[in-house]
Amino acid sequence: MIYERGKSSISLKIADITTLECDCIVNAANKTLLGGGGVDGAIHRAAGPGLLQECYYLHGCNTGEAKITKGYQLKAKWVIHTVGPIYSGREEDSFMLQNCYWNSLNLAKEYSIHSLAFPAISTGAYGYPLREANYISLSSILKWLQENQDYEMHVILVCFNERFYEEYQKSFQKIVLE
Repeated sequence: MIYERGKSSISLKIADITTLECDCIVNAANKTLLGGGGVDGAIHRAAGPGLLQECYYLHGCNTGEAKITKGYQLKAKWVIHTVGPIYSGREEDSFMLQNCYWNSLNLAKEYSIHSLAFPAISTGAYGYPLREANYISLSSILKWLQENQDYEMHVILVCFNERFYEEYQKSFQKIVLE
């Protein structure tokens, strides 16, 4: 556990997001929501064909927005799909990435979800620099928890390797010391 405040917490975990036991996992999706590579492909494969079928009827998702589906064959009951920005170095990228986290957390609250696992959105094929993306994700989550103190939310930041884990730890220490 790296952060606890009132009813809520943020923790880091090196894991395969598709195997986590929590209410909901977040999918770093593409705009079609119909599967792809990386986390998106892994979630679609693990959830089974029902996820693809439900996503088809959502008619895609814009960058920074979030949509929800059932978890199907996953341990998580729900999947929130959010589309991160393709990194260009513009200020708009940061805003869109913040929206991914903020809108996912708002949607989770709307569905009475109390444990939510995030991958490092946009840091794979979309090219967002890891350190910058981690700082944005942690800042966004901490701000959301501060503004929703009455709501119990346990956020798991899922790292697929030790390097991502160490970068999240550094980012968290930087934010706490500000």
